Amino acid sequence: GQLAGTEPARAAGARWGLPAAAGLGPASYYADLATPHGSRHVRVCSAAACFAADLGRHVTDVTRALGAGSGGTTVQPVRCLGYCYAAPAALDGDTPCTGPSLVAQLTGDEEPRAPRIPARDTTGDPVLLGGVLAGERPWRVWPGVVRSRSPEDVRAHVAASGLRGRGGAGFPVAAKWAAAGGASGAVVVANGDEVDPGSYADRLLMEGDPDRVLEGLALACFACRARRGVVLVRSEYPRARDALREAVARAYSQGHLGPSVHGSATDVDIEIVPGHGSYVAGEETALIAGLEGGRGTARPRPPYPARHGLWDAPTVVNNVETLAAVPWIVRRGGDAYARRGVPGETGTKLVCLSERFARPGCYEVELGTPVARIVDEFGGGLRDGAELSVLQVGGPLGGFLAPRGLDVPLTGRDLAERGAALGHAGLVAFDRRPDPLQVLRHVWEFADAESCGACSPCRVGSRRGLELVDDAGAEPGHASGHASGEVPGGAPGEEYARLLRLLSEASLCAFGKRIPEAVRSLARAYGDRLAGWER
Repeated sequence: GQLAGTEPARAAGARWGLPAAAGLGPASYYADLATPHGSRHVRVCSAAACFAADLGRHVTDVTRALGAGSGGTTVQPVRCLGYCYAAPAALDGDTPCTGPSLVAQLTGDEEPRAPRIPARDTTGDPVLLGGVLAGERPWRVWPGVVRSRSPEDVRAHVAASGLRGRGGAGFPVAAKWAAAGGASGAVVVANGDEVDPGSYADRLLMEGDPDRVLEGLALACFACRARRGVVLVRSEYPRARDALREAVARAYSQGHLGPSVHGSATDVDIEIVPGHGSYVAGEETALIAGLEGGRGTARPRPPYPARHGLWDAPTVVNNVETLAAVPWIVRRGGDAYARRGVPGETGTKLVCLSERFARPGCYEVELGTPVARIVDEFGGGLRDGAELSVLQVGGPLGGFLAPRGLDVPLTGRDLAERGAALGHAGLVAFDRRPDPLQVLRHVWEFADAESCGACSPCRVGSRRGLELVDDAGAEPGHASGHASGEVPGGAPGEEYARLLRLLSEASLCAFGKRIPEAVRSLARAYGDRLAGWER
């Protein structure tokens, strides 16, 4: 709802007998709460895929066309709505609008258009897309597990599978489950706060196969001896939120959830909780802080969530895609999963291709598949024969690859050797139209806007990085559109190099630490077109 001054936050605190700061902190932090909402509120995506689609002009066009601020209409730029395959995109309330005619859809001249996510399996035996593509029945594993198997057995299969978290950190799932120790009061959280611009795999699973996500969460609860599961769904995914709520109601009515599940001694309850708009709140300690009603900022570790997490209870946080793989692993066996992918990084991964590709969509691939094959064979190269300039991998802080550098296997290890990161494995293609300095500015703008502010190096450093790029763009030596490869003016000095060192060494969490690697990888990918910015 609309935030009018500080009174609603003060009233919320007073209602629960809390000081005003308890309400003011979250209310001033989350984009959904801190941004006034009119009677009609339109969220316009300004993230990487939408920026790449039309260089961000749609944000200005929508604001101008709707007369934001008049007639009760408010327009809010946000970062990623999960329609990267049909960019640019906006949410008119909960109604998505996408594509080149975005303004016409929002002004009523055309019907809202939001195509389904194109989904394809490239493995011949999908782990994650069986329900989406072939209608495989969910909840096939769960009844037998609670009746005749043990938590130790489930954990053993997941350990044998080698499954690692798909949310970006890549931590071994079985180790995280074991760290919770089966302690009383443990909680498992499904992280559906898919905040890496360029990725919409979690949205596909939550909307297209929510029962499989819930079954994976229930199995994780069983393995951790937890009675409570929580799914956090980002507010930018209203259809996913509704699909999961309906799936939870079905699961209770069919006896999959609740007390004494299927006549066993297992009790499991699951609830759906919406997020409030924050990139960093996808980090597990920040996510927990948000679920507790606080500002979604990262917390120092130790203590680790597996020991002291949500409301100080042992807490396991797993990404939605991670949990969606668990039913397959438990049904087919950990060894069968371990034979997929490559040693050390087993299994399959959902890879999302942005609108600039000839065949955008979500592809299930085996880990280790060459990025070049994904781009050229699966994605069909760029649409309309455009030339790839740089490829963003794993979100804005994941990293960038040059066209000549796509001969790299899709694994966290191999991408790290190129200065990139796997992240959620969203691939956003940039053609030759954007000026390299525009793309660099876009990354710094994202960092500045989404820094949670908990630590000075990131809070101040991201703002200063943006200022330095703006200063360079304003210098006479810089001209837009370096199609011929000339070097832009205003190359940075020693201050920029010191800033990157400070961010990487002193930031509290991975957000600030990843900014330097992301901007360096972008400079390397552009080569002479961003000479000097690779410091």
